[in-house]
Amino acid sequence: MEKRDEKKGEKMSLLLESRSQNEAFARVVVGAFMARLDPTLEEVEDVKTAVSEAVTNCIIHGYHNRPGEISIEASIEGRTLTVKIEDHGVGIEDIEQAREPLFTTRADSGRSGMGFCFMEAFMDQVDVESELWKGTTVTMKKELKEQRRNGVG
Repeated sequence: MEKRDEKKGEKMSLLLESRSQNEAFARVVVGAFMARLDPTLEEVEDVKTAVSEAVTNCIIHGYHNRPGEISIEASIEGRTLTVKIEDHGVGIEDIEQAREPLFTTRADSGRSGMGFCFMEAFMDQVDVESELWKGTTVTMKKELKEQRRNGVG
């Protein structure tokens, strides 16, 4: 039996088509992956919401509802969950403007412009890298609390 190196952590990756149906799948997969840390229900919901927003941004803004691929990588180091979501779509012209509340490039599709705000509210750290016509990468981190069970822990 192979002994796992705890210092290296754990990783998973997923490649999805940019279809709205895959948003729910992505959030469930990341939620299942983080379950090994015994998170609170609130922590799971926070991460799932942030993943939903990032994947939806890829579909709506990155690819404008056209075919494309979305890459999701998640890793665990100690009690820190890192989720990286990447598309190869149109990119973001002005990242700071895109992170402002209520800003949207797709008002025509009923978008609220709160995606990055939700990601930032539910995660401890959100980094965005983008290049026009090459795509966008959103990297989010969340430090999960140590659970106390039956007065122990």
